[in-house]
Amino acid sequence: MQNGSWMQKLADRADLSAEPLPGLPIIEIAGDTRVLIERHDGMTEYSRERICVKVRYGCVCVCGCGLELTRMSKEQLIISGRIDCVQIQRRGR
Repeated sequence: MQNGSWMQKLADRADLSAEPLPGLPIIEIAGDTRVLIERHDGMTEYSRERICVKVRYGCVCVCGCGLELTRMSKEQLIISGRIDCVQIQRRGR
């Protein structure tokens, strides 16, 4: 059996969905210079080293150097700079 077909069978059997559940945030990391967060509830902290964004289940904190908010709308925001770490902090922990 070829490796590619084995991986496809495993994915099909697991019934992995490409779409997130409704209402949950979508977080995309592009290399080490950009983070996109969709379905956010605003920022809770903003500095050149740390930006925290409120989401449904807690907070997403992006740490790095020279961070800046390059786009923000009701639906999404983009953080650019040198990304060192992206942390998810759940409420109550």
